[in-house]
Amino acid sequence: MPIDQALARFESQKNAYLEDLKTLVRIPSVSFTGFDAAQVRKSAEATAQLLKDRGFENVQLLEIEGAHPYVYGEVLKAPGKPTLLLYAHHDVQPPGDVSAWKSNPFEPELRDGRLYGRGAADDKAGIVVHTSAVDAWLKGVGSLPLNVKVIIEGEEEVGSDHLTPFLQRHKALMQADAIVLTDTSNFDVGLPSITTALRGLVTVEVEVRGLKQAVHSGMWGGPIPDPVMGLCRMLATLTNPDGSIAIPGVLDQVKPLTEDEKKSIQSLPGDDAYFRQQVGLLQGVEMLGGGRHPWEQNWRQPSIAINAFQASSRKDARNIVSESAWARVGIRVVPDMDAADVQRRLVEHLRKVTPWGLEVHIKEDAPSGWWYTDSSHPAFQAAFRALQKGYGREAVTIGCGGSIPFVEPFAKELGGVPALLIGVEDPYTYAHSENESLHVGDWEKAIRAAIHLYEELAQTLGKR
Repeated sequence: MPIDQALARFESQKNAYLEDLKTLVRIPSVSFTGFDAAQVRKSAEATAQLLKDRGFENVQLLEIEGAHPYVYGEVLKAPGKPTLLLYAHHDVQPPGDVSAWKSNPFEPELRDGRLYGRGAADDKAGIVVHTSAVDAWLKGVGSLPLNVKVIIEGEEEVGSDHLTPFLQRHKALMQADAIVLTDTSNFDVGLPSITTALRGLVTVEVEVRGLKQAVHSGMWGGPIPDPVMGLCRMLATLTNPDGSIAIPGVLDQVKPLTEDEKKSIQSLPGDDAYFRQQVGLLQGVEMLGGGRHPWEQNWRQPSIAINAFQASSRKDARNIVSESAWARVGIRVVPDMDAADVQRRLVEHLRKVTPWGLEVHIKEDAPSGWWYTDSSHPAFQAAFRALQKGYGREAVTIGCGGSIPFVEPFAKELGGVPALLIGVEDPYTYAHSENESLHVGDWEKAIRAAIHLYEELAQTLGKR
């Protein structure tokens, strides 16, 4: 059978596919401002070469002003069959504290069944899932059971700011019957998962100032307000004693879970103790949420965090009244919250509670909205079947407490076609942190599942 031939090709080539991934990981394609943009372009070029080597045609770099390069390829040789659009991204986060890595972040190292390196999981593994599955069909069978397009983004880690205009410009090229976005996580190692809900994100930077320069806290302290204390007072008003958001009106539009959604969350393996262990919560520290299941609280309730705070520094601590204080505040939003409205309320609240006449400056980042999809579409049922075949275990639907900026623009601009979020990360990947890693066994299962998915979608979408 063709599927057996494709799977046999994968088994014979999986070590070569892993080398493909290592080659990409070695390129430090950090898309953040201040890092070498030439390395991101080098990554795009290497990705384009990989697409060509694995059988994609019409491979090209697609560029839009101000953005790192996208990479496009296609295999459109199945007339009358559905078309699948594959997505991943080739840019990565900065390495962070290099001294905290057990190996060079840009020299992939295999240890205890995991491949360590920046981008090894997020999301260069996703790229190679796509290229490997396509190669397995093309070289093992001679053809694909459906048509495939692939788009590899170069600015996902910095917010996908240019994605909407990019999709609008290339809308015709991106048209497909379904999308597979490989940049999410499994609920646990060995447990395949489809993500059906994402939180959106609102972030602002707030700075308060009271002095032209820092002054001696003994010589001048007392008559003058402390900007650091002022900012602390402001930030303290953002939450209630139970940790919930206290900004007026922000919680009014939260969509309640259905009974089926609650049952689905309750059926997942693990409990509060398991959640505490995974996140590394210290003994005695309370969990918030008013008795809700931790995954309901994480996936379907808004949250607020002070991402960073600065006033002088720990290294330079001395007896002063600082001239200013700065913080970055982030709110995760959920269905049916309006991200722009939440941002407006946050800014208005911070201005209103600024004490003592301190000068306040607020910088607003572009908000990104939440995303939610109904998994009843036949494409999801095809994905469940493919994942079970690839992993040998029934898949689950999960939410994600994080935000993936590209999903909502994709779903909107491409006409609402089903979007399947199927990833290769797991709770121990530590994406964005030091010692990011990929579970190689799960990555191989993900490729097998992708090989099955092409056949399942060809049959399912072809019947519609």
